[in-house]
Amino acid sequence: MKSLEKHILSILIVTLFGITIFMVSHFFAINISPFILFSSIVMVSIYVILSFEIIHRTSIAIFGALILVIASLLFGIIHPKETLHFVIEVIDFNTIGLLLGMMIIVAILGETGVFNWVGVKAIRLSKGNLWKLMLILCVFTAITSMFVDNVTIILLMVPVTISIFRSLKVSPIPFILGQTLASNIGGAATLIGDPPNIIIGSAANIDFNSFFINMAPPIFVTFLLGIVLLKIIFRKELKTIVNISGKFKAIDEKSLIKDKSLLKSCLIILAGVIFFFVIQGSIGIEVSIIALGGAAILLIITRAHVEKVLQEVDWATLIFFAGLFVVVGILEEVGLISLLAKVVLGITGGEPWITFHAVIWMSAIASAFIDNIPFTATMVPIIETLNLSSNIDSTFGHLNISPLWWALALGADLGGNGTLIGSSAGVVAAGISIKYGNKISFIQWFKIGFPFMILTVALGTVILMLTTWLSL
Repeated sequence: MKSLEKHILSILIVTLFGITIFMVSHFFAINISPFILFSSIVMVSIYVILSFEIIHRTSIAIFGALILVIASLLFGIIHPKETLHFVIEVIDFNTIGLLLGMMIIVAILGETGVFNWVGVKAIRLSKGNLWKLMLILCVFTAITSMFVDNVTIILLMVPVTISIFRSLKVSPIPFILGQTLASNIGGAATLIGDPPNIIIGSAANIDFNSFFINMAPPIFVTFLLGIVLLKIIFRKELKTIVNISGKFKAIDEKSLIKDKSLLKSCLIILAGVIFFFVIQGSIGIEVSIIALGGAAILLIITRAHVEKVLQEVDWATLIFFAGLFVVVGILEEVGLISLLAKVVLGITGGEPWITFHAVIWMSAIASAFIDNIPFTATMVPIIETLNLSSNIDSTFGHLNISPLWWALALGADLGGNGTLIGSSAGVVAAGISIKYGNKISFIQWFKIGFPFMILTVALGTVILMLTTWLSL
């Protein structure tokens, strides 16, 4: 699409959204303030520009944040002296700290040559069959994402994938997409697998075992569907059998490890970080502190070249997150996200099962376009209020944990697969891919991720509804 066509289409989309907001407010008799209308148009403009890649995502995120901050000052939403405090408050430094810490650990780990070792091992197991290779990578990624934050797994696996397919001279993009989609599904099964789950578990006082027992069945069935969908979506790319009889069979796997001592140190620290992630709910220490602590210890004991390690950190992705958190924080402050929730939930009339489905699909669609971490944080008080409703309490009240919490987790976790910016794992995967010269565009992800998301959420909803109905 030409640049002029992109600009014209962008203007049309934003204009159509403005008209839609006006019609919705008129139909539901909701008084929408000028600033809510303005901020919603800015939000849609940001996502439209991201989708057509008119401006780099980091640039548009921080520029959009700047526009909304200035507008907030002009409309009196933020007091000038409280601007810095507000920005610091809305940026989720726990997420950014987690990413930074794991990026540093992965950068040092990369110096050991272990990624090349894993790549050769995976190629040999697949025997050159790209479908088997996709299956191996996705199953491994999904399972490990259940017990380790899926952002961490993507940080570890994407460099492995790029290493594999650079050697095979095959595009790694289908496999990066496949692993990220699988990671978001796998991470939905446990309390520690995806950041939104940690937020939900903390708010609803849900322990690890309860979360797994309720979420594992729908996630397992959903993952099986996801594997089938990946084979269908990438059928052309996966039908090739690559020849690995040459250099890959001749390689001595042990020789790929450049520094065994460094590898040992990295694995010990990584195991320690993962262990503390697992018990994080018990000790109460934020995941960012655990990750940054592990990174700090690793830098000290390995005496790594700090400047070189920091060059490997994807700063553009971290800044993008910061800008996006400011944008969403302002939208939360003016009540736009809550307004969206109230409009959708108002349609249900308070009927428990309709509300159950509304929470899932609203969360899924919204999380595809708004990072699921701040969205989940916004939804938590809404779910708490809904659980107090007499109709919902009469149906779900005797259960230890309200099914609306599982509905929020399923929608927010799986919905993140819909677009490149819907989940932290997706943003990180795209950032690493660009860094290695393999660009994944917003549209490219959307064409694959959004239908994938719709189908997996639909199946997950059916299974979750059945398991909930059986427990009543």
